[in-house]
Amino acid sequence: MTAREDTALIAGQLADLTRTVAEMADQLKALQERSVSQQRRVESQQDRTEIQQERIDLAARELAEVSDRLQAAANALRAPV
Repeated sequence: MTAREDTALIAGQLADLTRTVAEMADQLKALQERSVSQQRRVESQQDRTEIQQERIDLAARELAEVSDRLQAAANALRAPV
């Protein structure tokens, strides 16, 4: 094999390697974008979960207050007049 043929072979291999690396870079970029997108969805879901939990906690407190008032009213009705 001549030096020119060796050079052509190596140039072809380098071109293949360059294409492979570029494809891998594109795949990594796409993977990173999907990861960022998923992380945003997770954070959004966490925010919604926190809001729902706050609403549940508020409703539980309000229910406890109503229950206390109903209990007080029931006790007052049972008290001798």
